[in-house]
Amino acid sequence: MFNRFRGMLSDFFQQADLVLLGLCCGATLFGMVLIASATRYMGVSSMIRYVGVQGAAMLIGLAAYVLLSMVDVELLVKHWRLIFLFSVVFILLLRTPLGVTRNGNRAWLAIPHVPVSIQPAEVVKIAFILLLSKQFEWVREQRRELKSLGSVALPAAHLLFMVGLIYVVSSDMGSALVYVFIFACIALVAGVAWQWFALGGAAAAAGITGLYLLGKLPTHMADRFHVLFDHSFDPQGVGWQQTRGLLALGSGGWFGQGLFNGTQTQAGRGALPERHTDFIFAMTGEELGFFGCLMVIVVLAAIILRCLWVARQAGSDYARLVCVGMAGMLIFQTVENIGMCLFVMPVIGLTLPFFSYGGSSIVTLYAAMGIVSGVKKRALMNWRR
Repeated sequence: MFNRFRGMLSDFFQQADLVLLGLCCGATLFGMVLIASATRYMGVSSMIRYVGVQGAAMLIGLAAYVLLSMVDVELLVKHWRLIFLFSVVFILLLRTPLGVTRNGNRAWLAIPHVPVSIQPAEVVKIAFILLLSKQFEWVREQRRELKSLGSVALPAAHLLFMVGLIYVVSSDMGSALVYVFIFACIALVAGVAWQWFALGGAAAAAGITGLYLLGKLPTHMADRFHVLFDHSFDPQGVGWQQTRGLLALGSGGWFGQGLFNGTQTQAGRGALPERHTDFIFAMTGEELGFFGCLMVIVVLAAIILRCLWVARQAGSDYARLVCVGMAGMLIFQTVENIGMCLFVMPVIGLTLPFFSYGGSSIVTLYAAMGIVSGVKKRALMNWRR
């Protein structure tokens, strides 16, 4: 048994994507330093707790990375019924007494004796990518082309079901939008005709604009878009988070005020909201300046590009689509979070991948990257054959 385990680890270090793993670990460790600074104002005990939870999540994530690097996703997705059932049931658990509401969204599960809450929509993203990629591969095998409405009906129905389920159950539109972007990325690489992207984008824009003009959008959603075009709109209310975030980001200059020395970061609770989660990029700008923010962007860009590089090396169309879906997930969350801090994107509660505090987010990200590593490993094995 021991020799078998040692052999599996030897195969992992020889064939898994250690470059991707190194980038992920570097980003997480950098993020833990930022979290320590962002939570220092709460007291040393709180700072240690937040960093400790993030570190524990990283260790669990590393185990998930190693495990999923050894799993063949093409064999795993054959159990698609169980994967889909798990996704639906896991999200529906939010409507049980385990569900917890924060900031208007019932998006977390508080499981007894588990020290951290779990966000089902984060975990289910991986299942969504695996199933959606299989659907597009199946449609391509059946129809050869993805130019008709019927060819994209099944994947589109899957998307609408998941987005509707997440929104109805949790009211978490931020997570739902990640699913939409993942769908767009996979559909683009799968070969869906451009006119369907144009038609879908135009329909969505027209629908949102119409609802906004008719006053049918929920007030909190309409206000979040309104404040983007008028920064003076309700600066003490809906615009408060982004106003303070932009002020912190801009006050750091080129090199920042110094780690653990940011004026707003080290002030009380009302100074910079959600500085260890949603607005950790603004906190980075204040304490580490432009170059600190650039370092964060470079690391995340390297992880995304690595996923796309593995996609190009993939041994099958299905594996390629899975890697593109993982990259799409990272792209949307990165652009949205940074844009939110720059006051050019609405606040929808998305954290910065690998850097923001969040146990379920970190574990999910490492699991997703483990799947990408597994694709690279099997591509290498096929090439050697």
